[in-house]
Amino acid sequence: MHHTQVTLLGTKGGPAIRPGTRMPTSLLIQMDGMTVLVDAGLGVSRALCDAGMALTDLDAILITHLHSDHYLELGPLLHTAWTAGLNTPIAIYGPEGLTQYWDSFLQAMSFDIELRLRDEGRPALAPLAQIHVLNTGDMALGSLQVKVMRNTHPPIIDSFALRIEGQEHSVVLSGDTAPMEEMVSFAQGADLLVHEAMLSAGIDALCARVGNGDDRLRLHLERSHTPAAEAGRIAKDAGVARLALNHLVPCDDPDFTEAHWQEETRCTWDGPLFIGTDGMTISL
Repeated sequence: MHHTQVTLLGTKGGPAIRPGTRMPTSLLIQMDGMTVLVDAGLGVSRALCDAGMALTDLDAILITHLHSDHYLELGPLLHTAWTAGLNTPIAIYGPEGLTQYWDSFLQAMSFDIELRLRDEGRPALAPLAQIHVLNTGDMALGSLQVKVMRNTHPPIIDSFALRIEGQEHSVVLSGDTAPMEEMVSFAQGADLLVHEAMLSAGIDALCARVGNGDDRLRLHLERSHTPAAEAGRIAKDAGVARLALNHLVPCDDPDFTEAHWQEETRCTWDGPLFIGTDGMTISL
């Protein structure tokens, strides 16, 4: 039986974790018989298993940009899948630089990899990752069509939003981005928009807790991410059926609860709303 659903595997914005917090970004799309992982933040291997997904059953992996909370565990995921029996290549699409990451991971793990090749008779690991450069435009991914749009996530230039379309359903993933009017047309009429979100009232507390000593973190957040109310407005203007907030900033401050996210987003969006939590599955 084929599922048609999106599973939010990791929903935390940013790379740091603390006791009791959500895990960084990763998301699973199951549609038209395809199983596609989008981003591979810390904890993705465990999250896939917890979602009932064999690591050897992934059809493709898409990496939206090269911030560590989106690809830190890509190498360990592939290595772990390999030790679990992966023996066919996986198509991987990501920005320029992803090949360098993979080559460096293989070098760092060369003792273990070479040992397992000799001692356990495993297939070569390196060719199992078929890495392609992700660019704007349209591409086929098995039975799915993927539209790729560059989003606004300075200082990174190669950062992308994705629209994944099957025969009957469409899902749009904003990626990490500041509010974009182009997202309205990109997401027009989608069954589900998964949009990153920042809780405006929580930014002061977040910056105080991190304590970097200057205002660079605040400036990054304000120019590179989307307030929840703006995510709601984009969803409304795009006429999407449902909105899920993902890559939540902040999501580990006990002073800010789901009620705060609901309150800010409901200023602009009155449709079905999901405040992302790790392991949340949204049926299409």
